[in-house]
Amino acid sequence: MNLTIYLESLGCSKNLIDAEIMLGLLNKYGYKLTNTISKADVIIVNTCGFIESAKEESINKIIELGALKEERLKLLIVSGCLGERYSTEILDEIPEVDAVVGTGNYDKIIDVINEAIEGNRTAYIGDTDRLYDESLPRLQTTPDYSAYVKISDGCDNYCTYCIIPKLRGKYRSRKIESIVEEVNGLASKGVKEIVLIAQDTTRYGIDIYDEYALPKLLEELNKIEGVKWIRLLYCYPEMITEKLINAIANYDKVCKYIDIPIQHCSDPILKRMNRRTTKKDLEALINKLKLQIPDIVIRTSLIVGFPGEKEEHFNELVEFVKKMKFDRLGVFTYSQEEDTAAAKFPDQVLQEVKVERQNIIMEIQQQISLTQNREKIGKTLEVLIEEKLDNNNEYIGRTKGDSAEIDGLVYVSSNTPLSNGEIIKVKINNALEYDLIGEKVDEFSQ
Repeated sequence: MNLTIYLESLGCSKNLIDAEIMLGLLNKYGYKLTNTISKADVIIVNTCGFIESAKEESINKIIELGALKEERLKLLIVSGCLGERYSTEILDEIPEVDAVVGTGNYDKIIDVINEAIEGNRTAYIGDTDRLYDESLPRLQTTPDYSAYVKISDGCDNYCTYCIIPKLRGKYRSRKIESIVEEVNGLASKGVKEIVLIAQDTTRYGIDIYDEYALPKLLEELNKIEGVKWIRLLYCYPEMITEKLINAIANYDKVCKYIDIPIQHCSDPILKRMNRRTTKKDLEALINKLKLQIPDIVIRTSLIVGFPGEKEEHFNELVEFVKKMKFDRLGVFTYSQEEDTAAAKFPDQVLQEVKVERQNIIMEIQQQISLTQNREKIGKTLEVLIEEKLDNNNEYIGRTKGDSAEIDGLVYVSSNTPLSNGEIIKVKINNALEYDLIGEKVDEFSQ
């Protein structure tokens, strides 16, 4: 059957890579792919099931697309974390769904479609500990100059608020040779920015090399011709070693940027979260990073309203944020997820209190960000161009200190035409709370 397939991927970049592999397999086996929903015979919704808001988004999208079964849509398939977590409920309660594919079974997408065509409503789930197979085809959906590379899957941290180990399995690293081969392939296609991702990048290698091997991986990736920027996401603080700090400081292609999801600073809350660090450790680490890599950009994420978070714990967090002055910061309200230890904790915090605390910290961070951005006025920064605005000489890009879609932008004026993916030097002449404004420095381009 000659089917046209549309895939919509929700949630994180790790989920996106699974979607890209499914697209690669569909393309390899001759299915026609489309970016237009109305042209699709089959729709795959690659879902997120991490927290309540993500589950709601996924369910709403499934129901919205399920309504198309009344028109030309033949099959609706649900994949990803929500499918892994609630396959029975999805098939029982949403009759429009024809099949479910879990987080470890996305490579079976062809079999799933074939069964669904035959009228069998099936769920391919449970293989959460499968190893990443780098031989699978992958169809990149990110811009052709930037790509995510998954260096491991699963998680062994067992934070009490998190469902990921049950959805993604135990921690398992890919071999360095496998990752280098993939990045070489991406570089040969013109990819300039490599974003390394995992549930926990700092744990990389411990399961196969008996040591934290991220510094060694960075050393090898730094040698690859064509790659300009290597970005690190999701680094747990307790495993940021001296070797890793030196690698970030000394390898020229590694962005002086690190994402450290600390979640909180109050020791009693950190302990209840099953985080293996303390406020004193966090302060020492952040100060060390700033001292040894003076131009480093530090991103973090926090959870407010965790069970048992009293006013005193929250106030401690507020003072910590003011003191540490993170370059980038996101705040989540605690989501009470079934099948996690924290869901059963007493002293659950009211939703309105969570939201109020979230707003307080984001207002503080907004002022910190504005102050830090204003300090960049007059400086010249490298900027990766990503979009041309309607105005002929206006563009949007981002610096080495900005991850795509989550951090700030740079609005660039240029007297000469620029291309997406071009890295140029920009002199900053104005600053907003999260974004910068500047003009291209004419004598430099690459």
